[in-house]
Amino acid sequence: MSAALNPDRSEWDVIVIGGAPPGENVAQYASQFSGLDVVIVERSLVGGECSYWACMPSKALLRSVEVFEAGRNLGGVKEIVADRELDVSAVLARRDTIVHHHDDSSQVEWAIGAGIDVIRGHGRLAGIRRVEVTTPDGSVRTLTARHAVALDTGSSPSIPPVDGLQDARPWTSRDVTNLHQIPHRVVVIGGGVVACEASTWLRALGVAEVTIIEGSSRLLGKNEPFASELVEQRFRDTGVTVRTNTRAASVQRDVVGDAGEGYVHGGEVVVTLDNGDIVRADEIIVAAGRTPNSADIGLETVGLKSGGFITVDDHFTVDGADGDWLYAVGDLCGRALLTHMGKYQARLAGEVIAARAAGQSLDGGAFTKYADVADHGAIPQVTFTDPEVGSAGLTEQQARTAGMDIEVVEYDMAALAGTYLLRDDYVGRAKLVVDRASDTLVGATFAGAGIAELVHSATVAVVGKVPVSALWHVVPSYPTISEIWLRLLETLDHQRRSPK
Repeated sequence: MSAALNPDRSEWDVIVIGGAPPGENVAQYASQFSGLDVVIVERSLVGGECSYWACMPSKALLRSVEVFEAGRNLGGVKEIVADRELDVSAVLARRDTIVHHHDDSSQVEWAIGAGIDVIRGHGRLAGIRRVEVTTPDGSVRTLTARHAVALDTGSSPSIPPVDGLQDARPWTSRDVTNLHQIPHRVVVIGGGVVACEASTWLRALGVAEVTIIEGSSRLLGKNEPFASELVEQRFRDTGVTVRTNTRAASVQRDVVGDAGEGYVHGGEVVVTLDNGDIVRADEIIVAAGRTPNSADIGLETVGLKSGGFITVDDHFTVDGADGDWLYAVGDLCGRALLTHMGKYQARLAGEVIAARAAGQSLDGGAFTKYADVADHGAIPQVTFTDPEVGSAGLTEQQARTAGMDIEVVEYDMAALAGTYLLRDDYVGRAKLVVDRASDTLVGATFAGAGIAELVHSATVAVVGKVPVSALWHVVPSYPTISEIWLRLLETLDHQRRSPK
C-alpha cells in the first residue's frame, strides 16, 4: 500500500501526532528499515514551527545581516558598501522563498515519498494506542496504533502576566520572524536567544529604536558571562538600548488593530517599567520563553495530567503511561527546546519503537550508551547574534554547581590569523571547561563572527569524552578559526606548568 495524504484507513503500526522535524524523524526512523507503517497527524503545516516560524526564517534574515556586516568591516568591500543599507524588500523576499511562502507541499511530498502517510487535522489521544483526529471540515476520525503513538506537539510563545500586555496583542516569535512591516520603534520583552537574535535583525533592517527589557542582570543568561558582555556591547555600539535588571510593570495600547502576522498590531504602545520609567514604541515583542502544547492532546484519557511538559525516560517513553507504547519528543518533553535536539530525540525514539516492535533488546548499544551525555550534559547551541555565540556542554558555573573539580581556560579569538582574515574589526573570545578527574572537556563556549561551525567539534569532544592529551593531536587547519583549539590547549598547558 503506497503512502498518501489523508488516506481512507484507520489503523497503522505507529501514529505520530505533530509533523514538525522531530515528528518527521520519529516517523522516518520507526519505519525506514523495520517494515512498520506510520502516519503523521498534523493540524497546521508539516515541517512545523522550525520550518516556517523559527529556525529557518530567523536564520534567513540573520544571514543577510551577517554577510552585510562582514562586508562593512572588510577592506576592499567596505569601500563599496560602507554607506549603503540592506535592501529590506529583497531580504524579506528571500526569507519568504526559504519558508516556501508557508506552503508545505514539498514537506508532504517528502513524507509520502518516504512511505509515510499524512493526515490533516488536530490529533488527540483517545485511550491506549487510540487517536481522535478533528479534520479541517469538523469531522472526527478515530485511528488505532498497533505498536506506538509518538507526541510532537511542540510549544507556543509564553505571554508573561503583565498588566495590559495580552490585550495589546504583542508580536511573538511568529510575527518577528515573518515580519512584513518594519516598525520605527520596538520594545523587546526578554533577553534570551529569541530576543537577542530578533533585536539583531530588526536593527539591521531599519528599526530606528530597539529597546530590550530583561529582568535578570544580563542578556543570554544561560551562557558564559563573557559572551553576554560581548553581545551587549555590540548592541550598544549599534544603537540598541539594553535595560537589564528591569521588568515591564504594565503595558497600554489604546488602539489595537487586527493586522495579520508580521504587521503592526495597532497604535502606540506605552510600557511602564518597574522603576517608573516609560518607554514608547510602535510595536512590542514578547520573547519570554515558551509553553508546551500539552493542554488539548488527550493526556487525561490515558491517566496523565494535562498541561505542562511531559516527562520521559532516555528512550523517550512517557513516564506514567501503562506499557511501552507512548512517546514524546521535541519541545513537548522539555529537555532542550532546540530543533536539533528534538530531532536527535526523535531518531532515538524511532529506533526504539522499531526495536520494541521486533522484540529486540534495548540493553546497551546506541540506545543508551551516549544518550545520558548527549541529551543532558552536552547540548550544543548557536545564537546568531553579532557576535555569534556557540556552546556545547556546561558553563563554568553549571559545572561548579554540579560539584565538579574543574579548570578553565580562555583565549582572545581576535589574536588568531584566521579571525583577522574574516573581519578587520574582529572581536571574540573562547573558553573551555575541563574536568580534572577525567581530563576531558565538559563544556566549551565561543563568541565571535563565524564560530558556529566550531560548536560541532566541541560537541564531539564533550560527548566522546576525548582526553585533552588526545586533543593535542587533532591538528587545526591554518589559517582558520579552528586554530582556537590549539591556542586554548597551549594556554591550558601554560597554566598547568606555571607556579601556583
